[in-house]
Amino acid sequence: MDESDADLRARVARLESENIALRSQLEAEPADRNGAPTPAGRGRGRGWTVLAVVLIVLGCVMAPLAVVGGWAKSTLTETDTFVATYAPLAYDTEVQAFVIDQATEAINQGLNIEQLTAEVLDGIKALGTRPAASAALDALKEPAAQGLQTVIRDRVTDFVTSETFAQSWERALRVSHTQLLATLKNDPDAVITAQSDGVIGIQLGPIVEDVKAALLARNLSIAARIPAVDRTIPIAMSDQIATVQAGYRAVIAVGSWLPWVALIFLTAGVLVARRRSVALVGAAVGLGVSMLVLVLALSAGRALLGTAIPAALVPTTVTTLFYDTATAAMRDTAVIGVVLAAVIAIVAWLAGPFGLPRRLRSLYTDGIAGIRRTAEQHNITTGRAGEWIYAQRRVLHVVIALAAAAAIILLRPLSGSDIVGTLVVAVVALIVVSLIERPASANPPRPVTAPAATG
Repeated sequence: MDESDADLRARVARLESENIALRSQLEAEPADRNGAPTPAGRGRGRGWTVLAVVLIVLGCVMAPLAVVGGWAKSTLTETDTFVATYAPLAYDTEVQAFVIDQATEAINQGLNIEQLTAEVLDGIKALGTRPAASAALDALKEPAAQGLQTVIRDRVTDFVTSETFAQSWERALRVSHTQLLATLKNDPDAVITAQSDGVIGIQLGPIVEDVKAALLARNLSIAARIPAVDRTIPIAMSDQIATVQAGYRAVIAVGSWLPWVALIFLTAGVLVARRRSVALVGAAVGLGVSMLVLVLALSAGRALLGTAIPAALVPTTVTTLFYDTATAAMRDTAVIGVVLAAVIAIVAWLAGPFGLPRRLRSLYTDGIAGIRRTAEQHNITTGRAGEWIYAQRRVLHVVIALAAAAAIILLRPLSGSDIVGTLVVAVVALIVVSLIERPASANPPRPVTAPAATG
Protein backbone atom coordinates (compact mmCIF):
# COMPACT_ATOMS: atom_id res chain seq x y z
CA MET A 1 0.00 0.00 0.00
CA ASP A 2 1.45 3.37 -1.02
CA GLU A 3 2.15 5.89 1.71
CA SER A 4 0.84 9.44 1.44
CA ASP A 5 3.19 12.38 0.98
CA ALA A 6 2.37 13.63 4.48
CA ASP A 7 3.35 10.32 6.04
CA LEU A 8 6.66 10.36 4.17
CA ARG A 9 7.38 13.85 5.43
CA ALA A 10 6.51 12.89 9.00
CA ARG A 11 8.76 9.83 8.88
CA VAL A 12 11.68 11.78 7.40
CA ALA A 13 11.30 14.54 10.02
CA ARG A 14 11.21 11.97 12.82
CA LEU A 15 14.31 10.23 11.49
CA GLU A 16 16.08 13.57 11.20
CA SER A 17 15.22 14.43 14.81
CA GLU A 18 16.53 11.07 16.02
CA ASN A 19 19.69 11.57 13.96
CA ILE A 20 20.34 14.95 15.57
CA ALA A 21 19.76 13.50 19.04
CA LEU A 22 22.16 10.62 18.40
CA ARG A 23 24.81 12.96 17.00
CA SER A 24 24.54 15.18 20.10
CA GLN A 25 24.87 12.15 22.36
CA LEU A 26 27.94 10.92 20.52
CA GLU A 27 29.53 14.36 20.78
CA ALA A 28 28.79 14.50 24.51
CA GLU A 29 30.03 10.95 25.16
CA PRO A 30 33.06 10.14 22.99
CA ALA A 31 33.52 6.43 22.23
CA ASP A 32 36.57 4.39 23.13
CA ARG A 33 38.46 2.11 20.78
CA ASN A 34 35.85 -0.63 21.09
CA GLY A 35 33.03 1.75 20.27
CA ALA A 36 31.59 1.93 23.79
CA PRO A 37 30.75 5.40 25.09
CA THR A 38 33.08 6.79 27.74
CA PRO A 39 32.49 9.67 30.14
CA ALA A 40 33.91 13.01 29.09
CA GLY A 41 37.20 13.83 30.81
CA ARG A 42 38.08 10.19 31.55
CA GLY A 43 41.70 10.88 30.66
CA ARG A 44 42.00 13.37 33.55
CA GLY A 45 42.76 12.29 37.09
CA ARG A 46 40.96 13.26 40.27
CA GLY A 47 43.49 16.03 40.81
CA TRP A 48 41.76 18.02 38.09
CA THR A 49 38.47 17.69 39.94
CA VAL A 50 40.09 18.94 43.15
CA LEU A 51 41.65 21.85 41.26
CA ALA A 52 38.30 22.72 39.66
CA VAL A 53 36.56 22.71 43.05
CA VAL A 54 39.24 24.93 44.59
CA LEU A 55 39.08 27.44 41.73
CA ILE A 56 35.29 27.61 41.78
CA VAL A 57 35.17 28.02 45.57
CA LEU A 58 37.76 30.82 45.41
CA GLY A 59 35.81 32.54 42.64
CA CYS A 60 32.56 32.31 44.62
CA VAL A 61 34.23 33.68 47.78
CA MET A 62 35.82 36.55 45.89
CA ALA A 63 32.64 37.52 44.03
CA PRO A 64 30.96 39.39 46.96
CA LEU A 65 34.29 41.01 47.83
CA ALA A 66 34.58 42.14 44.22
CA VAL A 67 31.14 43.76 44.36
CA VAL A 68 31.93 45.60 47.58
CA GLY A 69 35.41 46.54 46.40
CA GLY A 70 34.14 47.88 43.08
CA TRP A 71 31.51 49.98 44.84
CA ALA A 72 33.97 51.27 47.42
CA LYS A 73 36.53 52.21 44.79
CA SER A 74 34.07 54.24 42.74
CA THR A 75 32.52 55.90 45.79
CA LEU A 76 35.68 56.58 47.76
CA THR A 77 37.93 57.69 44.92
CA GLU A 78 35.55 59.44 42.49
CA THR A 79 33.98 62.67 43.70
CA ASP A 80 31.46 62.75 40.86
CA THR A 81 30.19 59.30 41.81
CA PHE A 82 29.94 60.30 45.48
CA VAL A 83 28.01 63.44 44.59
CA ALA A 84 25.71 61.60 42.17
CA THR A 85 24.95 59.03 44.87
CA TYR A 86 23.88 61.45 47.57
CA ALA A 87 22.71 64.49 45.55
CA PRO A 88 19.08 63.25 45.12
CA LEU A 89 18.69 63.28 48.92
CA ALA A 90 18.40 67.07 48.74
CA TYR A 91 14.77 66.59 47.70
CA ASP A 92 13.90 64.11 50.46
CA THR A 93 11.68 65.61 53.17
CA GLU A 94 13.36 63.62 55.97
CA VAL A 95 16.79 64.92 54.99
CA GLN A 96 15.47 68.46 54.59
CA ALA A 97 13.92 68.39 58.06
CA PHE A 98 17.17 67.10 59.56
CA VAL A 99 19.25 69.76 57.78
CA ILE A 100 16.82 72.46 58.97
CA ASP A 101 17.25 71.29 62.56
CA GLN A 102 21.03 71.08 62.29
CA ALA A 103 21.47 74.42 60.53
CA THR A 104 19.10 76.24 62.90
CA GLU A 105 20.82 74.78 65.95
CA ALA A 106 24.26 75.69 64.60
CA ILE A 107 23.18 79.27 63.84
CA ASN A 108 21.54 79.73 67.23
CA GLN A 109 24.65 78.43 68.97
CA GLY A 110 26.87 80.68 66.88
CA LEU A 111 24.79 83.77 67.52
CA ASN A 112 23.87 82.97 71.16
CA ILE A 113 20.38 84.41 70.69
CA GLU A 114 19.54 84.58 74.40
CA GLN A 115 22.62 86.65 75.18
CA LEU A 116 22.12 88.79 72.08
CA THR A 117 18.53 89.73 72.96
CA ALA A 118 19.46 90.30 76.58
CA GLU A 119 22.22 92.73 75.54
CA VAL A 120 19.82 94.66 73.30
CA LEU A 121 17.15 95.01 75.99
CA ASP A 122 19.70 95.87 78.67
CA GLY A 123 21.02 98.58 76.37
CA ILE A 124 17.53 100.04 76.16
CA LYS A 125 17.26 99.94 79.93
CA ALA A 126 20.60 101.71 80.22
CA LEU A 127 19.13 104.68 78.37
CA GLY A 128 16.95 105.28 81.37
CA THR A 129 13.60 103.69 81.97
CA ARG A 130 11.12 103.58 84.82
CA PRO A 131 11.02 100.53 87.04
CA ALA A 132 7.81 99.28 85.45
CA ALA A 133 9.33 99.62 81.96
CA SER A 134 12.51 97.89 83.08
CA ALA A 135 10.50 95.00 84.48
CA ALA A 136 8.56 94.78 81.22
CA LEU A 137 11.78 94.68 79.22
CA ASP A 138 13.14 91.92 81.45
CA ALA A 139 9.96 89.93 80.86
CA LEU A 140 10.39 90.36 77.10
CA LYS A 141 13.86 88.80 76.97
CA GLU A 142 12.74 85.18 76.64
CA PRO A 143 9.84 85.87 74.20
CA ALA A 144 12.14 88.07 72.12
CA ALA A 145 14.77 85.35 71.93
CA GLN A 146 12.15 82.76 70.99
CA GLY A 147 10.69 85.08 68.37
CA LEU A 148 14.07 85.70 66.81
CA GLN A 149 14.78 81.95 66.79
CA THR A 150 11.45 81.38 65.07
CA VAL A 151 12.26 83.96 62.42
CA ILE A 152 15.65 82.33 61.78
CA ARG A 153 14.10 78.85 61.56
CA ASP A 154 11.43 80.06 59.12
CA ARG A 155 14.07 81.61 56.88
CA VAL A 156 16.20 78.45 57.04
CA THR A 157 13.14 76.37 56.16
CA ASP A 158 12.38 78.59 53.17
CA PHE A 159 15.92 78.13 51.91
CA VAL A 160 16.18 74.38 52.47
CA THR A 161 12.84 73.69 50.76
CA SER A 162 13.78 75.81 47.75
CA GLU A 163 15.50 74.70 44.57
CA THR A 164 18.62 76.62 45.59
CA PHE A 165 19.26 74.14 48.38
CA ALA A 166 20.01 71.35 45.87
CA GLN A 167 22.97 73.35 44.59
CA SER A 168 24.15 74.11 48.12
CA TRP A 169 23.81 70.41 49.05
CA GLU A 170 25.86 69.36 46.03
CA ARG A 171 28.58 71.88 46.89
CA ALA A 172 28.68 70.54 50.45
CA LEU A 173 29.02 67.01 49.09
CA ARG A 174 31.98 67.99 46.94
CA VAL A 175 33.73 69.80 49.78
CA SER A 176 33.11 66.87 52.12
CA HIS A 177 34.38 64.27 49.68
CA THR A 178 37.48 66.28 48.86
CA GLN A 179 38.34 66.57 52.53
CA LEU A 180 37.48 62.91 53.12
CA LEU A 181 39.92 61.89 50.41
CA ALA A 182 42.59 64.06 51.98
CA THR A 183 41.92 62.40 55.35
CA LEU A 184 42.04 58.89 53.87
CA LYS A 185 45.31 59.75 52.16
CA ASN A 186 46.63 60.96 55.54
CA ASP A 187 47.16 64.48 54.23
CA PRO A 188 48.34 66.63 57.18
CA ASP A 189 46.61 69.70 55.72
CA ALA A 190 43.21 67.98 55.54
CA VAL A 191 40.23 69.39 57.38
CA ILE A 192 39.25 66.22 59.19
CA THR A 193 35.87 65.09 57.86
CA ALA A 194 36.38 61.81 59.71
CA GLN A 195 36.39 63.35 63.16
CA SER A 196 38.11 62.11 66.27
CA ASP A 197 34.83 60.65 67.59
CA GLY A 198 34.54 58.45 64.51
CA VAL A 199 31.93 60.45 62.61
CA ILE A 200 32.29 60.38 58.82
CA GLY A 201 29.81 62.60 57.04
CA ILE A 202 28.82 65.70 55.11
CA GLN A 203 30.07 69.09 56.24
CA LEU A 204 27.33 71.50 57.25
CA GLY A 205 29.53 74.59 56.90
CA PRO A 206 28.90 75.26 53.16
CA ILE A 207 25.14 74.93 53.70
CA VAL A 208 25.16 77.40 56.62
CA GLU A 209 27.16 79.86 54.51
CA ASP A 210 24.47 79.75 51.83
CA VAL A 211 21.77 80.13 54.49
CA LYS A 212 23.62 83.16 55.86
CA ALA A 213 23.67 84.74 52.40
CA ALA A 214 19.94 84.05 51.99
CA LEU A 215 19.18 85.64 55.38
CA LEU A 216 21.18 88.76 54.51
CA ALA A 217 19.34 88.94 51.18
CA ARG A 218 16.09 89.08 53.18
CA ASN A 219 17.43 92.08 55.17
CA LEU A 220 17.98 90.08 58.37
CA SER A 221 21.09 92.01 59.35
CA ILE A 222 21.71 89.91 62.44
CA ALA A 223 22.76 87.09 60.12
CA ALA A 224 26.03 88.95 59.49
CA ARG A 225 27.15 87.81 62.93
CA ILE A 226 26.78 84.09 62.12
CA PRO A 227 30.26 82.61 62.45
CA ALA A 228 31.77 79.79 60.41
CA VAL A 229 30.26 76.43 61.37
CA ASP A 230 32.34 73.30 61.90
CA ARG A 231 29.73 70.54 62.07
CA THR A 232 29.25 67.25 60.22
CA ILE A 233 26.06 65.44 59.18
CA PRO A 234 26.99 61.81 59.98
CA ILE A 235 26.63 59.14 57.30
CA ALA A 236 28.94 56.53 58.88
CA MET A 237 30.84 55.78 62.06
CA SER A 238 34.33 54.38 62.60
CA ASP A 239 36.19 54.07 65.87
CA GLN A 240 39.60 53.99 64.23
CA ILE A 241 40.58 56.42 61.49
CA ALA A 242 43.70 54.34 60.89
CA THR A 243 41.50 51.34 60.08
CA VAL A 244 39.52 53.41 57.59
CA GLN A 245 42.73 54.58 55.94
CA ALA A 246 44.01 50.98 55.69
CA GLY A 247 40.73 49.93 54.12
CA TYR A 248 41.01 52.77 51.63
CA ARG A 249 44.47 51.64 50.59
CA ALA A 250 43.23 48.06 50.20
CA VAL A 251 40.33 49.20 48.01
CA ILE A 252 42.68 51.21 45.81
CA ALA A 253 44.96 48.19 45.47
CA VAL A 254 42.41 45.49 44.63
CA GLY A 255 39.20 47.27 43.72
CA SER A 256 39.91 47.37 39.97
CA TRP A 257 41.10 43.84 39.26
CA LEU A 258 39.31 41.77 41.93
CA PRO A 259 36.15 41.29 39.79
CA TRP A 260 38.27 40.01 36.90
CA VAL A 261 40.15 37.63 39.19
CA ALA A 262 36.88 36.18 40.48
CA LEU A 263 35.61 35.72 36.92
CA ILE A 264 38.88 34.09 35.83
CA PHE A 265 38.77 31.65 38.75
CA LEU A 266 35.19 30.63 37.98
CA THR A 267 35.90 30.21 34.27
CA ALA A 268 39.11 28.26 34.89
CA GLY A 269 37.32 26.00 37.36
CA VAL A 270 34.77 25.05 34.72
CA LEU A 271 37.37 24.54 31.97
CA VAL A 272 39.66 22.23 33.95
CA ALA A 273 36.83 20.11 35.36
CA ARG A 274 36.45 16.49 34.26
CA ARG A 275 32.72 17.05 33.69
CA ARG A 276 32.30 20.63 32.58
CA SER A 277 28.52 20.53 32.54
CA VAL A 278 28.45 19.54 36.21
CA ALA A 279 31.12 22.13 37.02
CA LEU A 280 29.14 24.85 35.26
CA VAL A 281 26.03 24.04 37.26
CA GLY A 282 28.08 23.98 40.48
CA ALA A 283 29.80 27.28 39.69
CA ALA A 284 26.48 28.96 38.92
CA VAL A 285 24.89 27.67 42.12
CA GLY A 286 27.91 28.73 44.18
CA LEU A 287 27.92 32.19 42.64
CA GLY A 288 24.20 32.57 43.31
CA VAL A 289 24.64 31.53 46.95
CA SER A 290 27.53 33.97 47.45
CA MET A 291 25.50 36.83 45.99
CA LEU A 292 22.54 35.87 48.18
CA VAL A 293 24.83 35.97 51.21
CA LEU A 294 25.86 39.50 50.20
CA VAL A 295 22.19 40.56 49.99
CA LEU A 296 21.54 39.14 53.45
CA ALA A 297 24.67 40.83 54.81
CA LEU A 298 23.52 44.21 53.49
CA SER A 299 20.12 43.67 55.11
CA ALA A 300 21.78 42.74 58.41
CA GLY A 301 23.97 45.86 58.19
CA ARG A 302 20.85 47.95 57.78
CA ALA A 303 19.36 46.41 60.92
CA LEU A 304 22.55 46.97 62.93
CA LEU A 305 23.02 50.54 61.78
CA GLY A 306 20.88 51.89 64.62
CA THR A 307 23.39 50.70 67.17
CA ALA A 308 26.33 52.19 65.27
CA ILE A 309 24.83 55.70 64.97
CA PRO A 310 22.66 56.64 67.98
CA ALA A 311 19.21 58.07 67.25
CA ALA A 312 20.11 61.04 69.46
CA LEU A 313 22.81 61.96 66.95
CA VAL A 314 20.87 61.29 63.73
CA PRO A 315 17.22 60.19 63.40
CA THR A 316 16.89 56.52 62.49
CA THR A 317 14.90 57.33 59.37
CA VAL A 318 17.66 59.59 58.06
CA THR A 319 20.39 57.08 58.92
CA THR A 320 18.50 54.31 57.12
CA LEU A 321 17.98 56.56 54.12
CA PHE A 322 21.70 57.32 53.88
CA TYR A 323 22.51 53.61 54.18
CA ASP A 324 19.99 52.55 51.55
CA THR A 325 21.27 55.22 49.19
CA ALA A 326 24.87 54.15 49.66
CA THR A 327 24.23 50.42 49.28
CA ALA A 328 21.62 50.54 46.50
CA ALA A 329 24.18 49.83 43.77
CA MET A 330 25.68 46.88 45.66
CA ARG A 331 22.26 45.45 46.44
CA ASP A 332 21.13 45.70 42.81
CA THR A 333 24.36 44.10 41.61
CA ALA A 334 23.96 41.23 44.09
CA VAL A 335 20.34 40.64 43.06
CA ILE A 336 21.34 40.63 39.40
CA GLY A 337 24.09 38.14 40.26
CA VAL A 338 21.58 35.84 41.97
CA VAL A 339 19.20 35.98 39.00
CA LEU A 340 21.87 35.43 36.35
CA ALA A 341 23.44 32.61 38.35
CA ALA A 342 20.07 30.89 38.69
CA VAL A 343 19.39 31.23 34.97
CA ILE A 344 22.85 29.88 34.07
CA ALA A 345 22.42 26.94 36.45
CA ILE A 346 19.01 26.04 35.02
CA VAL A 347 20.14 26.37 31.40
CA ALA A 348 23.33 24.37 32.05
CA TRP A 349 21.31 21.64 33.75
CA LEU A 350 18.73 21.48 30.97
CA ALA A 351 21.45 21.37 28.30
CA GLY A 352 23.69 18.91 30.14
CA PRO A 353 24.02 15.14 29.76
CA PHE A 354 21.61 14.34 32.59
CA GLY A 355 18.76 11.84 32.41
CA LEU A 356 15.77 14.05 33.14
CA PRO A 357 16.93 16.99 30.98
CA ARG A 358 17.47 14.57 28.06
CA ARG A 359 13.91 13.33 28.35
CA LEU A 360 12.62 16.87 28.62
CA ARG A 361 14.61 17.93 25.56
CA SER A 362 13.25 14.94 23.65
CA LEU A 363 9.67 15.82 24.57
CA TYR A 364 10.24 19.45 23.60
CA THR A 365 11.88 18.51 20.27
CA ASP A 366 9.11 16.05 19.42
CA GLY A 367 6.46 18.61 20.31
CA ILE A 368 8.03 21.32 18.16
CA ALA A 369 8.49 18.82 15.27
CA GLY A 370 4.84 17.80 15.55
CA ILE A 371 3.69 21.42 15.42
CA ARG A 372 5.94 22.03 12.42
CA ARG A 373 4.59 18.95 10.57
CA THR A 374 1.02 19.95 11.26
CA ALA A 375 1.69 23.43 9.91
CA GLU A 376 3.32 22.07 6.75
CA GLN A 377 0.39 19.73 6.18
CA HIS A 378 -1.69 22.90 5.96
CA ASN A 379 0.84 24.48 3.58
CA ILE A 380 2.21 26.77 6.31
CA THR A 381 5.98 26.88 6.10
CA THR A 382 8.79 29.37 6.69
CA GLY A 383 10.69 28.25 3.58
CA ARG A 384 14.22 29.48 3.04
CA ALA A 385 13.96 31.95 5.92
CA GLY A 386 13.26 29.06 8.27
CA GLU A 387 16.24 27.13 6.88
CA TRP A 388 18.50 30.15 7.47
CA ILE A 389 17.19 30.54 11.03
CA TYR A 390 17.84 26.84 11.63
CA ALA A 391 21.43 27.25 10.43
CA GLN A 392 21.94 30.29 12.67
CA ARG A 393 19.95 29.04 15.67
CA ARG A 394 22.96 28.90 18.01
CA VAL A 395 23.84 32.50 17.26
CA LEU A 396 20.23 33.57 17.80
CA HIS A 397 20.11 31.75 21.14
CA VAL A 398 23.24 33.57 22.31
CA VAL A 399 21.84 36.92 21.14
CA ILE A 400 18.60 36.35 23.07
CA ALA A 401 20.51 35.35 26.20
CA LEU A 402 22.82 38.38 25.99
CA ALA A 403 19.86 40.72 25.39
CA ALA A 404 18.06 39.35 28.45
CA ALA A 405 21.19 39.65 30.58
CA ALA A 406 21.81 43.23 29.40
CA ALA A 407 18.19 44.17 30.13
CA ILE A 408 18.43 42.86 33.70
CA ILE A 409 21.79 44.55 34.27
CA LEU A 410 20.67 47.94 32.90
CA LEU A 411 17.25 48.09 34.56
CA ARG A 412 17.31 50.67 37.36
CA PRO A 413 15.74 50.46 39.85
CA LEU A 414 15.54 46.68 39.65
CA SER A 415 12.29 44.97 40.67
CA GLY A 416 10.98 41.42 40.78
CA SER A 417 8.44 42.13 38.05
CA ASP A 418 11.19 43.41 35.74
CA ILE A 419 13.22 40.24 36.26
CA VAL A 420 10.28 37.89 35.71
CA GLY A 421 9.09 39.86 32.68
CA THR A 422 12.55 39.79 31.08
CA LEU A 423 12.90 36.04 31.61
CA VAL A 424 9.42 35.35 30.21
CA VAL A 425 10.17 37.41 27.10
CA ALA A 426 13.47 35.53 26.61
CA VAL A 427 11.77 32.12 26.92
CA VAL A 428 9.02 33.13 24.49
CA ALA A 429 11.67 34.36 22.03
CA LEU A 430 13.49 31.01 22.22
CA ILE A 431 10.24 29.11 21.60
CA VAL A 432 9.41 31.33 18.63
CA VAL A 433 12.83 30.63 17.12
CA SER A 434 12.24 26.90 17.57
CA LEU A 435 8.88 27.15 15.81
CA ILE A 436 10.16 29.27 12.94
CA GLU A 437 13.35 27.33 12.22
CA ARG A 438 13.06 24.69 9.50
CA PRO A 439 15.60 21.87 9.17
CA ALA A 440 16.81 21.45 5.61
CA SER A 441 15.41 17.92 5.42
CA ALA A 442 12.02 18.84 6.86
CA ASN A 443 10.58 19.20 3.34
CA PRO A 444 12.26 16.50 1.23
CA PRO A 445 11.68 16.36 -2.48
CA ARG A 446 8.78 14.21 -3.55
CA PRO A 447 9.78 10.73 -4.72
CA VAL A 448 9.87 10.38 -8.47
CA THR A 449 7.79 7.44 -9.69
CA ALA A 450 9.42 5.46 -12.52
CA PRO A 451 7.26 5.10 -15.66
CA ALA A 452 5.49 1.78 -15.92
CA ALA A 453 7.15 -0.78 -18.24
CA THR A 454 5.29 -1.60 -21.44
CA GLY A 455 4.92 -4.73 -23.44
